[in-house]
Amino acid sequence: MFYKLVLIIGIIVTLVCSNMADNIHYKSSGVIIGADPRMCICCGGWKIIIDSLTYNFDSIPSSSNFILQKETFPITVKLDWEFKNAGCSNWITIQRITKE
Repeated sequence: MFYKLVLIIGIIVTLVCSNMADNIHYKSSGVIIGADPRMCICCGGWKIIIDSLTYNFDSIPSSSNFILQKETFPITVKLDWEFKNAGCSNWITIQRITKE
C-alpha cells in the first residue's frame, strides 16, 4: 500500500512540474515574418512583428526549439528581448524564444 501511495504522489508531482514548465512566462508574443533582404544601414537579418511594430534581429539563441533557416514563415513565437544598443532603433536582441 505504501508503494502505491508513493507512486501516486510521484505521478502527481511529475504532472504538476511539467505543466509549470509549459507555462513559463515570456515578455512578448510575436510573429517572425522572414528574412529582410534589403541592403541598407538599418536593414538585414530577420523581421519580427511585436505589438504591431516591426523589428529586425540577427539571430536567435542556440537553445531555441527551431532553426530559422529551416522554417516556413510566418512563425508565431513567445520571446524575451531587448533593444540592441546600436544606431538603429528597430534592432533587437532576442534573449529567449520558443514557438507557440
